[in-house]
Amino acid sequence: MILDSILGYEFPKFLNNLIIAALALLTGYIIKVILWQVFHVSTKIWDSFVVKSITKRLNKPFTFFFPLFILNIATGFMNLDPVFRFEFKRVIGICIAIVFAFILINIIKVLEDYFYHRFDLSKENNLKERKLKTQLQFIRKFVISLIVFFTVAIILLSFESMRRIGAGLLTGVGVGGIIIGFAAQKSLGSLLAGFQIAFTQPIRIDDVLIVEGEWGRVEEITLTYVVVSIWDQRRLILPITYFIEKPFQNWTRVSSDLLGTVFLNLDYSIPIPPLREEFTRLLSEHPLWDKRVNVVQVTDSKESIVEVRFLMSARNSSEAFDLRCYVRENMIAFVRDNYPQGLPRTRVEFHKTP
Repeated sequence: MILDSILGYEFPKFLNNLIIAALALLTGYIIKVILWQVFHVSTKIWDSFVVKSITKRLNKPFTFFFPLFILNIATGFMNLDPVFRFEFKRVIGICIAIVFAFILINIIKVLEDYFYHRFDLSKENNLKERKLKTQLQFIRKFVISLIVFFTVAIILLSFESMRRIGAGLLTGVGVGGIIIGFAAQKSLGSLLAGFQIAFTQPIRIDDVLIVEGEWGRVEEITLTYVVVSIWDQRRLILPITYFIEKPFQNWTRVSSDLLGTVFLNLDYSIPIPPLREEFTRLLSEHPLWDKRVNVVQVTDSKESIVEVRFLMSARNSSEAFDLRCYVRENMIAFVRDNYPQGLPRTRVEFHKTP
């Protein structure tokens, strides 16, 4: 045995194997520590966000990977029974496969960190960033699903009984394939809908939607469903195929700029020019107005009232809503204080009969 030849002392078989395993694990851990120290030094010399992200994301997976990898090599120097050696190496191989899957998943997260670092999602006009974020999130979830699927497949195929089951399934692939095809039809449809949404992008992360009569923002897009955050902090969960098959309103499809309207029903006696002047004054003094649109029009006339529309613009839907509330409140107060006769009235005429 290798330790006997080095130390000149005959160790018991079990102790010899235990020492080799311990040395292998320790060697792997030392390699990992040295490698991570090199990364830490490089971050001080070369201030790279990618290196910092790698150090953060891959620290734990490599803490297990290197010791397991060296232990797998060291099994060749152990005095083990052939059957036990085979089972032992299979267990190590399964552990390495699981840890390697975590390494691949964390590499994807490193790429995602780099995207969030390079592109500013908090800026006002973030249409390009939201497009890329929507695609990146869908691709990340899809690739992680593939990694998990293939890792589970590799683990199952390492067992002889599973191989026989797989061979048996392949012989019945004709009828079984048809059954599975019907069963997975909706799942495949959702997956294809997800690809379509990720790349044609009728919706994106943080888009403002009117869907099912609710106003909200797209909070999350998964492989099978979309989460819409409603204005009152509720969450509307919709299947991803909904946005392919049904109509909905997207208020930020091209840009976040939006027009807002306020309608007032007033009496026929109301003078319109003073309303225009007051409306212009209110907008010019308010920081939410983006100075694009300022229009006052009589849009309808009914039996006892006229409908006056105040049209304004804002940088996004939230600011447009706040600006509309501000204008509505102050225009009502202006009419009430200066032209009370302009408020809606019901007229009744009395005629004296002879």
